[in-house]
Amino acid sequence: MGTGALGVMFMPMWAHWFKASYPELELKTVLTRSAQQFVGPAAVQALGREPLLFDAWPSDGVANATHVEIAEWADTVLVHPATFHFTSRLALGLADTPLLLALQCTRAPIAVAPALPPGGIGSPVHQRNMEALAARPNVVVVPPVSGMSATTGRNDASPAAPVPQAVAALERLRASLCPGDRG
Repeated sequence: MGTGALGVMFMPMWAHWFKASYPELELKTVLTRSAQQFVGPAAVQALGREPLLFDAWPSDGVANATHVEIAEWADTVLVHPATFHFTSRLALGLADTPLLLALQCTRAPIAVAPALPPGGIGSPVHQRNMEALAARPNVVVVPPVSGMSATTGRNDASPAAPVPQAVAALERLRASLCPGDRG
């Protein structure tokens, strides 16, 4: 799933990479409302070749349980990139959107790859939130890397770790939680 960090613009490419690297993978991609500012849903769906979900409660009155579907369906979950706002809400246990509710209820391994603005990495709030997430047995936090800020033009931002690095951390977590599961 992708949140509203600028790096979500690469989601179509990563969806295509997942399908090419893991041909048997059933991929469900979820975009937050803020992610849609940086990436077009049509591109994500076209390259991911799977239906796209949106992290919003239905406004048409149709009763569906997207949160239950995601929580029960997922073998693993990757949140990449994860904004400061999203990681804060997740760490606090908030469940005000279908995806947050699913992540609060699932037992599936979850990798969270924060993408932070300048100053974010040293924020006491961020550090506290990362400690809270790391304390959850089914969550691994993949530390951001050093990078250039699109806003300042300086090397003072902390973009999300590359997807293959996050996948490796997720696979290690999954192996530790399900030692007999090799598939």
